[in-house]
Amino acid sequence: MKDDEKERGAHSLGVTRRDFMKISGISVAVPLVLGPRTVQAAGDDIAVYGPGKVPVALMVNGKKLTAELEPRVTLLDALRDNFDLTGAKRVCDRGVCGACTVLLDDKPVYACAVLAIDAQGKKITTIEGLAEGDALTPVMQAFVDHDAQQCGFCTPGFVVATTHFLQQHPRATEEDLRRGLSGNYCRCGTYKGIRAVALGSKGASARNTRERESSSEEVAL
Repeated sequence: MKDDEKERGAHSLGVTRRDFMKISGISVAVPLVLGPRTVQAAGDDIAVYGPGKVPVALMVNGKKLTAELEPRVTLLDALRDNFDLTGAKRVCDRGVCGACTVLLDDKPVYACAVLAIDAQGKKITTIEGLAEGDALTPVMQAFVDHDAQQCGFCTPGFVVATTHFLQQHPRATEEDLRRGLSGNYCRCGTYKGIRAVALGSKGASARNTRERESSSEEVAL
């Protein structure tokens, strides 16, 4: 009955049922998109954003990048969809495989597990930011030399993780390497080549070169 009374009141003002529903919808939706709002939590004022888009500024590879993003957008989605930095790959999208690894304040993180809005004010380095121009870094070149990649989806994350690991542990043993890169998965199983990259092994590179040459000769014959 109350709804009918409201509708009759709307008609008396020259408002149709359709207009009334539009106005009602707007009145409900507007408070949801305004922000940020402030709420009390543990005695402190906490800013609450969203669910509408808000301005987000990220420092990526030494450059300030800005976009209007919903607070739920992950750092991975922002990098790939808004800034065209597609090196970090979306594979598991659950913070498990490491294919989306980037450096956040010089620490490796899964970009799919970090909200873009929470990455503001921090230094973000993607695989695109590791190289200088078109030149490959020593780690990138070693991945090529040691055949440490196959399908390539995990490779960017492994390059970022390996680069950081070797900077922190330049004299790492093979066991150190197993633990240090355990957060990155390779579904093609190229772990031997990846370990060869980090250990500076030349045997794997020479063996793979011989195998490629032998394969090429067979194809030629």
